Amino acid sequence: MTRLALFDLDHTLLSGDSDVLWCDFLIAEGLLDRATFEARNHAMAERYERGAATGAEFCGFYAETLRGARPDSWQHLRERFLLAVIAPRLGAAARALVEQHRAAGDRLVLTTASNRFITELTAHELGIEVLIATELELIDGTFTGRTEGMLNMREGKLDRLKGWLHEQALDERALASATFYSDSANDLPLLEAVGLPVVVDPNEAFERVVRARGWPVLRLGG
Repeated sequence: MTRLALFDLDHTLLSGDSDVLWCDFLIAEGLLDRATFEARNHAMAERYERGAATGAEFCGFYAETLRGARPDSWQHLRERFLLAVIAPRLGAAARALVEQHRAAGDRLVLTTASNRFITELTAHELGIEVLIATELELIDGTFTGRTEGMLNMREGKLDRLKGWLHEQALDERALASATFYSDSANDLPLLEAVGLPVVVDPNEAFERVVRARGWPVLRLGG
């Protein structure tokens, strides 16, 4: 049976949050109004970290930053975002962890609540072919500012993974031998479903939960 190595992205492999960094990047580029978005951006990140923001609120807020944009016309922006902001935050330890699982012959999956448009190039940078991410609605080739389908967060992250397993004709029993790396209590449903949950750089409150369960804690500095 194929062994799965599952990786959360933000604050796990990546030092920072893709959505927050994307907002900051668009503000610096003059594409979002600083007075309107900067405080809201960081407040949303803080609420998400505490588990106080609903999935619809969190994902919808960042989907809105792309409303009216066309993927092809913003390709140069996300390439600059990857090179200038994201790649330097993918640390050597995180990259080595991915390579360790690749060398072991594991099937690598990057699974993130952040949307596909801003994380697809990150997956390519890490050499991870399978990306499960929140999807954005497109109408006539233009982002509507809304999400589409099941959000890839909390319980949805487990359900979306099961859906992918089904599409790949893989048995759900593959979860029993899977490893999942995440920093966040938001990922508890998937952490609880895999055979080897590994918690990466948790905050103090989540680390108490993790230690009580006997799960390993890994320090990547993300």
